[in-house]
Amino acid sequence: MPKKMSPFGTGLAAALVAALTLTLSGCSMQTTAPGSARRDAASDAKGSFGQVDCRRAKCIALTFDAGPAKDTPHLLDVLKEKKVPATFFLLGRDHVLKHPGTVRRIEAEGHEVANHTWTHEILTDREPDEIRAELEKTQRAIERITGKKPRLMRPPQGRTDDTVSGICAELGLSQILWSATAKDYSTNDSALIRKRILDQAGRDGIILLHDIYPGTVPAVPGIIDALKDRGYTFVTVPQLMAPAEPEPGTVYRP
Repeated sequence: MPKKMSPFGTGLAAALVAALTLTLSGCSMQTTAPGSARRDAASDAKGSFGQVDCRRAKCIALTFDAGPAKDTPHLLDVLKEKKVPATFFLLGRDHVLKHPGTVRRIEAEGHEVANHTWTHEILTDREPDEIRAELEKTQRAIERITGKKPRLMRPPQGRTDDTVSGICAELGLSQILWSATAKDYSTNDSALIRKRILDQAGRDGIILLHDIYPGTVPAVPGIIDALKDRGYTFVTVPQLMAPAEPEPGTVYRP
């Protein structure tokens, strides 16, 4: 049986399992589905659909949390070979700062670079100044490397509230949750990770994976190939909701 591993420690890994289960079973915050945002903007004839019109294409967004890490360059090779864009929610202190070249490459290869806080603190447990610092530090670090501030963030463990949302609005950040998770923090079994995602995948969905765990990146080629065979088109999160623009502070969840 594969050994469980977590760079955050066993205590946080256990908390992550419980929190993700709670989050996915129901969110008390008001959320907006990317498809709904797209339809509302399209009906008002606002904005551009860009390269993909997800009204017609069967779109899905592939996202990766908590990197970059040592396996991220290989993941980028896979995405480049298969012509798949993704959205990367990056951690600041121990990841962005340690892998600036990888951050630069993520941006250069057309992926969406997003914010996953500075140290993976649970924002709803923190004071407003601490929440702001967790997000602002990562914003500044990414901007120094890429020249751009992220417009998306993902709250650790999916935990958010009105205070977090208000600070995100001030910082120009939309909050992005998900519809499919492999719980890859709990297993290194790539076949199981692939199966879990394929079982949960749906149109206008957002897939949550972590490029920091050993079983995840090896599972990605099979996930991509199987979903392409089902007729899916991979897009970034902003492309999923185009022509709508991500609205700062809003919580998006399929």
